[in-house]
Amino acid sequence: MAQKTGKALGGKAPNPTRRLRLGLGVMLSLLLVVGGKLFLVQGLDVGGMAEAALNKRMTETVLPAERGSILDANGTVLANSVIRYNVVVDQQLNTKTESYRRLDTVDGKEKLVEVSRDQGLTELAAVLGMDKDAIVKAVTGESRYYIVAKDVKPDVEDRISKLQVPGIVTEGVSKRVYPNGSVAGGVIGFLQEGGSGQAGIEQTQDSILKGSDGKRLFEIGADGLRIPVGVDELTEPEDGKNVKLTINSDLQYFAQQAIQSQADKLSAEWGVIIVMDVKTGNLVAMADTNSPDPNNPGLVAAKDRGVRAVTAAYEPGSVEKMLTAAALIEEGKANPLSEYTLPPSYTVNGQTFTDSFSHGTEKRTLAGILGYSMNTGTVMAGQALTKEQRYDWLKRFGIGQAPDIGLPATASGILTPADQWDGRQEFTVLFGQGVSQSTLQTVRAFQSIANNGVMLQPRLIDSYISPDGTEEKVPSAEPTRVVSDSTAEQVQDILESAVTEGQIKDAAIDGYRVGAKTGTSESPCDDGKSGFCGYTASMVGMAPMDDPRFIVEVVLQRPKGSIYGITNGPVFRSVMSQALRTYNVQPSTGEPARLPQFAK
Repeated sequence: MAQKTGKALGGKAPNPTRRLRLGLGVMLSLLLVVGGKLFLVQGLDVGGMAEAALNKRMTETVLPAERGSILDANGTVLANSVIRYNVVVDQQLNTKTESYRRLDTVDGKEKLVEVSRDQGLTELAAVLGMDKDAIVKAVTGESRYYIVAKDVKPDVEDRISKLQVPGIVTEGVSKRVYPNGSVAGGVIGFLQEGGSGQAGIEQTQDSILKGSDGKRLFEIGADGLRIPVGVDELTEPEDGKNVKLTINSDLQYFAQQAIQSQADKLSAEWGVIIVMDVKTGNLVAMADTNSPDPNNPGLVAAKDRGVRAVTAAYEPGSVEKMLTAAALIEEGKANPLSEYTLPPSYTVNGQTFTDSFSHGTEKRTLAGILGYSMNTGTVMAGQALTKEQRYDWLKRFGIGQAPDIGLPATASGILTPADQWDGRQEFTVLFGQGVSQSTLQTVRAFQSIANNGVMLQPRLIDSYISPDGTEEKVPSAEPTRVVSDSTAEQVQDILESAVTEGQIKDAAIDGYRVGAKTGTSESPCDDGKSGFCGYTASMVGMAPMDDPRFIVEVVLQRPKGSIYGITNGPVFRSVMSQALRTYNVQPSTGEPARLPQFAK
């Protein structure tokens, strides 16, 4: 009996093509799902997994900006920075790596090459100029941070980075150098640990000097090794600007030597000298005793690390008589030849005043009162001014107002309002007691007289210089007229006559006309208790008087010995002469003022 076929049984035979199509459809569906997933993960990265993985592999190295230099008026470097690098190693990473890959230039093309650890350390030793055994010892161990070498120069750091030795990285550091040591040390200041300015210009101009750090960003693998073909981004640092000062470093050095010698000779606690250019307000020298060396400021006491010319306020004494004379002349109350009959002592409103020397009843001119620095005559003449006028004129000359020259801790001094003066203070302010001010405030006041009655604000910072050489001048403050040309000229004659006819003959300079005034005041004890612990002795003057160019003030705090035997004349004369020579100021040609000191 023949066998029945499938068709005979009533069913259709299986279709192989159909089954194949079904299988392919399923496979395509799966591929589509997988492909879509891959597209989401790798293409769109909806979850940010790729970016997160990349960020995890990134390592950043800071590239420090070069701190700007501090320059003197002639461009001499007073402070500058050098960039150096420390080479450090992760010993665990280095010792666990037998070989690594890096990009090298082969036949003019960059190629990935295999480098053994031994070869890498040999090359590292050669670049650093170190013995290979020392390098091997330095990178061997369990420390995650070990310094292999310090103070590596930038070109050497670049060669080390290209070696890509496992575990080896570089850290940038900035070293500050002060080539002239203690010359203008207090003015310049110094850096604290971490690189920020601690004092002086370094502190106040820190944001301008420091610039902005850069960075190097590169990719490392799971094994801690740098990926040769991975991300390698470089952001260059933006170096800081240079700060150019008005200081002349040669004159600054001379002034520092002069005041240090004078202070040592008289065993004074401290001394300062200021030299100001009358025509510009530029401070060309600001000398302190015991000036710090910014390379090692700890060698001097903390109290000596500032600039006392601006931080120390004290009673100025008789130099203030110049302000009183100017006020009297400007208010029309007196002139240089106004006459006064002065008794041995003078009493007003129950307050008695005497002079530093004994004398009988004398007839003096106003010029003679200042030429011999007489308190009696100053009070007698000054009574013509109301209390409010006395206060207003002191304020007009800048007393009680701190000059802003870009240094920290600048003193404002003390100028008490007139309605708070007691019965004695209303007279003592006429000759520089009962009021306090810094040396710079006194110099600023005298500058206005030397500049024909126009006050210029003192300048210490001349300009900022960008890394590309662009120089930006720091603008001067608006000048202020304090007194008229005529008043200034008359006061100049009084000051010059104090040298030619009065008691300040030791301020005279051969070939130049000079005007000057001395000042002496009692110095309160530092413990704050009542009483005095010495004197403050000063001399301030201008030259040449036919067209004043410089103001010089010399101050000594608590010199030893009799105050009547102390004079700053020789130091004033020496520093003023040096300033005139340094700036090639021509000798005087006109005849000096010789106002009579006694009335007929």
